[in-house]
Amino acid sequence: MRATGWLTSLTAALALMACSGLAAAADFPVKAVRLVAPAPPGSPPDVVARLLAEPLARAFGQPVLVENRPGANQTIGLAAVAAAPADGHTLAMVSLPTAVMPSLMDSMPFDTLRDFAAVREVAWTFNVLVVRGDGPVKTIADLVQLAKERGGRLSFASGGNGTPAHVMGEMFRGRSGMAALHVPFKGAAEGVNAVIAGHVEFMLASAGAVIPHLRTGRLAALAQTSRTRLPTIPDVPTFGEAGFPEIVVRDWQGIVAPAGTPRAVLQRLSDAIGEAALRPEVRDKLRALAIEPAESSGPEPFAEFFASEVRRWGALARSAGIKAQ
Repeated sequence: MRATGWLTSLTAALALMACSGLAAAADFPVKAVRLVAPAPPGSPPDVVARLLAEPLARAFGQPVLVENRPGANQTIGLAAVAAAPADGHTLAMVSLPTAVMPSLMDSMPFDTLRDFAAVREVAWTFNVLVVRGDGPVKTIADLVQLAKERGGRLSFASGGNGTPAHVMGEMFRGRSGMAALHVPFKGAAEGVNAVIAGHVEFMLASAGAVIPHLRTGRLAALAQTSRTRLPTIPDVPTFGEAGFPEIVVRDWQGIVAPAGTPRAVLQRLSDAIGEAALRPEVRDKLRALAIEPAESSGPEPFAEFFASEVRRWGALARSAGIKAQ
């Protein structure tokens, strides 16, 4: 009798929790939604967040406020979101650097997987290996040969330690066997400008950041990290075509909420974000920047993908000896 009574009580409690979660989703949101981009203005997380804000505000009937909180390798902005109420009204943009950072820092102000609830993957981008447009390097073979001639005294830029340009640069350096010094800058734009000015020899920059410079000839592209050529740069070979089939890498943007956010609220957010990203006007603006909206995702698929990215890039960071500075 006691066992039967306990099971009945447990079933009733679970049912009440489920109903409470559904009620929360039905009422959500009841105030402005804050979307934190832990990166500088103009970065892919910031761009994606701002393109989503208006259609989400229309769908929710509440303002969606994009807040840039860069610094300390994304941890300032993400720590604020991890500590926010778990009601869905405070969200964070996450990306490849979010998955890399736990392996770069000796201590973190939050647990990357435990302290966040996955909402949805939103979009993904690819990177392009670029050099100065008026320089002697025209192919990857030229770049490798230049490194040999200079005794390994080459350098490559990134927008900071743990950014996609950094980890992809380390991957390329390792696969090609060339020696090159990593030079982190305060943001991708500074890194791209350093390549144009000739202060560093190359960079694996996001496609959207370099396409305007490719069109003017200030930069030249040697390869792209996509499996097939991007429609926006169809004349640039893939790394596979250039002899490096193992270098197929994509950066990604996603959204998380504080851990403990009701499952029904996460699904409500995921559905609305997915619809917003695939609206023709948003999709076209993303694709013009060489950013592709994720066709399908959700809380569970994104949680699995996020965890796999933490493992994948953590292994690379450890093997390459990458540390945050």
